[in-house]
Amino acid sequence: MRQVYLAATGQNRGKTTTSIGLLDGFLRRGLDTRFMKPVGQRTIIEDGVPADEDAVLVRNVFGLTDPMTVMSPVHIPRGFTKAYINGEIVEDLGARIQAAHTAVSRDGEILLIEGTGHAGVGAVIGLSNATVAAMLGAPAIIVSEGGVGRPIDEIVLNASHFASHGVRVAGAIVNKVDLDAQPGIVRTLERGLAIHGIPLLGVLPYRPILSNPTLAMILEGVHGETVHPGPDLDRVIGGVAIGAMEPVHMLERINPGTLVIVPGDREDVILTLTTAHLTGGLDVRGMRGPAAAAVDSSGAAPGAGAATGAPGAEAAVGHSSRVAPGAGAALGLVLTGGYRPRQAVLDAIRRANLFATIVPEDTYVVASEVHDLLVKTHSADAGKIEMIKALVWEHLRIDRILEAAGSIPG
Repeated sequence: MRQVYLAATGQNRGKTTTSIGLLDGFLRRGLDTRFMKPVGQRTIIEDGVPADEDAVLVRNVFGLTDPMTVMSPVHIPRGFTKAYINGEIVEDLGARIQAAHTAVSRDGEILLIEGTGHAGVGAVIGLSNATVAAMLGAPAIIVSEGGVGRPIDEIVLNASHFASHGVRVAGAIVNKVDLDAQPGIVRTLERGLAIHGIPLLGVLPYRPILSNPTLAMILEGVHGETVHPGPDLDRVIGGVAIGAMEPVHMLERINPGTLVIVPGDREDVILTLTTAHLTGGLDVRGMRGPAAAAVDSSGAAPGAGAATGAPGAEAAVGHSSRVAPGAGAALGLVLTGGYRPRQAVLDAIRRANLFATIVPEDTYVVASEVHDLLVKTHSADAGKIEMIKALVWEHLRIDRILEAAGSIPG
């Protein structure tokens, strides 16, 4: 049985995305494929046992039948690291991983082992990626993300750590590359890595849907109160903006795919965005007057008509600012701080048919939570998963990866 250890140069580089694509590629080749994630950091309960969420995702997507205790033998819940350092964890965790590896590799033709973060992650409990790959006798493939200098630097650094543990680096994959904006980038990366003896096994192009969550995922992730679901919770967000500035400056940073995180008491920002949404974007060039947060009984900014609220944008935006036509038509709002806008403002949100949810946490905490969602894949994301499979099949060199895989030590 062959095996390969998939590592990364840091968090959010696309390792799980690559895992899904590689597993699909192996299966398309007709290979009996197995998977394990020896050490996991994000633990959920599956089949009544704790398991890493990425192992659960892969198992569900591909219908794998190995037990979770084999696919995800070691997981690090909150407080585990401190307990380990203090000598409160006495179990031989390495032995648990080796036993699971023996069980999962008993049958099949190829085993994909997914690591956690960069080569050194896990060293604090004696189970870094480099240590585990060496323990299992698996060659490593390193995933980094777009650019030229940074991915090469990161890959070389991680490769040196694997090499210091006797692990062969079979190659590298660079993810989230804008191929249209960087013609010739593949050849440049190939040459840059070849200088260090590291083969380039493929480059995955950047696709927003692979990095950004849907509104439904946002709603689930922030655990908010739904003010209005908007027209389609399956819409993928195009980006995130923080509503902590004057409305006119917000408009410069908003497009129809933007999710705006804004304190619930910033009614001036909220009303400007609802107005922009209703009118398909604002042209506020030459507008004058002080910024206003006042709301009339119709739920619009001062001077706004009940039907659209458009004229009120002048008061909310204020000053003689210049913003391009079409600016500000956001996709949705996350209202932070537990502040509930007045009913007139909530009515304006609903009239604009904007997605909106109220959460108790402050803006920084919510922004951090949303950032974590930007890079996660869920088993319900059928469209996203199919795109991952297609991209990897088209852009990664599956045959070369199979050639680079090593035999499991007998």
